[in-house]
Amino acid sequence: MTMAPTQDRATESRGATAGTRASGQPAATPSGRRDLLARLRGLAPSLVPSKRRVAACILRDPAMVATQTITELARAAQTSETTVLRLCHELGLNGYRDLRVALATESGREQERADGNRKVGGDIGRDDDLDAIIETITYHDRQAIADTARILDRAAMAEAVRLTSVARRIDIVGVGASAVIALDLQQKLHRIGLIAFAWHDTHAALTAAALLGPDDVAIGVSHSGATTDTVDAIREAAARGARTVALTSAPNSPLAQMADVLLTTAGRETTFRSGATASRIAALSVVDVLFAAVAQRNYDRAISALEITRRAVAGRRTDADDGSWEEDRT
Repeated sequence: MTMAPTQDRATESRGATAGTRASGQPAATPSGRRDLLARLRGLAPSLVPSKRRVAACILRDPAMVATQTITELARAAQTSETTVLRLCHELGLNGYRDLRVALATESGREQERADGNRKVGGDIGRDDDLDAIIETITYHDRQAIADTARILDRAAMAEAVRLTSVARRIDIVGVGASAVIALDLQQKLHRIGLIAFAWHDTHAALTAAALLGPDDVAIGVSHSGATTDTVDAIREAAARGARTVALTSAPNSPLAQMADVLLTTAGRETTFRSGATASRIAALSVVDVLFAAVAQRNYDRAISALEITRRAVAGRRTDADDGSWEEDRT
């Protein structure tokens, strides 16, 4: 199979998904405007340097940018007004005025969700005490999950659930920090009787992908969507006719553009938690949704499998004899 049909199939699948254009660009929907900051965080890594500087200015202080003229923002980002306008259009906005309105609305909404007087987007400072560090980290983690829930494409998730439920075999690829997410999904699916494998070694992932076919599903997990190991494995799976799913925070990334189904997460970085580490909790929340929906689709079988597997490990607990563990807490 050539790559052209695979790419056409992926484009057609995502083009029919709510909130996504065939080009992979987000549609200019009202809900998309409400989630402007979350989408901008996902787009930022794939932007050209000039647009990335504009995005950085916006994400650093959205409330301030909402009060600036386009000239002031362009000067702060060391770029041109034209670049600022191009970023507005890439976000699905008609112009800079729409950007200011959206930022004023959304930054106010985010500040209301914040605890105490912390500045939205605040980071860990050199002199922060332990309480401040705990507050900052837990705030960003909560918001990563909340942002992901808002931007998660329901139609794409429904398709991922359908494909996973009927697949002969599910291969999940993730390296580095993403390997933790891949292993978590594999363990969950295996617990309900599905044939699932997690691969974090490049050679193992590629050789496994080469054996997939039209009845199989390959899921690639990558915060950046640009990890070569994962992209190559998903490309190989697609070339063999398998259906493919991408779980990433970068909707314009190579992995996202290649996959039949795109599940987008929203991650918030802090000084000591960059890239995939900061997005892991958001990605795990998507994995939980996917697993729960797949299990519900085959409810009786899933409940039976969970009970059987729970009993298999029940004797491995030091408190097994007192009967205090009535639920599965592995």
